Amino acid sequence: MSNSTTNPKPNSESSITSSPRNSYVDTEAILKLKDLELRAKLIVEGFMSGLHRSPYHGFSVEFTDYREYTPGDDLRHLDWKLLARRDRKYIKRFEDETNLRCHLLVDLSRSMSFTSTGIEKSEYAKTIAASLAWFLFRQRDAVGLITFDEFIDEVLPARFRPGHLRRLLGALERSTGGSESNISKPLEQVAATVQKRGLIVLISDLLVPIDSITKQLGYLRAIGHDVVLLRVLDPNEVDFSFDKASIFVDLETGRELYVDPGSIAKEYQTKFNEHREELKTFCDENGINFFEALTSDPVQTSLFNFLQARAHQAQRGQLTAANPNRRGGPQ
Repeated sequence: MSNSTTNPKPNSESSITSSPRNSYVDTEAILKLKDLELRAKLIVEGFMSGLHRSPYHGFSVEFTDYREYTPGDDLRHLDWKLLARRDRKYIKRFEDETNLRCHLLVDLSRSMSFTSTGIEKSEYAKTIAASLAWFLFRQRDAVGLITFDEFIDEVLPARFRPGHLRRLLGALERSTGGSESNISKPLEQVAATVQKRGLIVLISDLLVPIDSITKQLGYLRAIGHDVVLLRVLDPNEVDFSFDKASIFVDLETGRELYVDPGSIAKEYQTKFNEHREELKTFCDENGINFFEALTSDPVQTSLFNFLQARAHQAQRGQLTAANPNRRGGPQ
């Protein structure tokens, strides 16, 4: 579309909370880099410069290859040199300690190409996905990828092995998308092919009727997966700050509609809020994490909010996929 999609999109209060200071790189500058791998590396390294260790367990405990000793651990794996230098007990972590399998589902339909800021939602979504993959891989977690529009484009299983991250980032970078969005297809793909419980992260503008995805999302939760919806929106889609009458074109259908923003702004905001509240209510009722990120937000802020929410879940004992034996989780 030339100005905005015709689909109603829910409003939201900013989900931004506190985040690591002095760790940001300029989002606009980062997204101008053509190399997605370099983008992810710079973002994660900048993010991690403001953090020293994770505040939670069950989601790759440390930001290093060690974890603190707890009574009962095998002393053969104790790092005696570190103990001598710092008088602190740490256990070496090994590849088979990976306890998270994450699948990134990235929407690259036509609506994701919209921008009013110079940053397309699709590029922002790719960058978030690449940054999450880079971060999780550093934590020795297995990461997979599905990119889609109306049809599924790329499919990579969740793995942790040499070369897999580069292959995943290459697949993400190659995917150009197009056509309408059909979010139910990748959700069905995951439900049919992923046998082990894990983390499912759907990155999309979610410009679909909510009842078209609730069945699939509910089923993924029922079989024990942790599910995260990370909604990427352009700022103008949230506040509808258009001020001139224009021809609006729906990117996915090609439908053209002459719109006077002043005459429809109130109705748009009403539908926007109703849609978002319905989506948020569904997520709350089904234990699904829901986030919104604007393309004007620093990518590291979105990464921090995601990890902070996971930390709070772990502290409350709500994570099921990362620790299926936790009391109260699905068995």
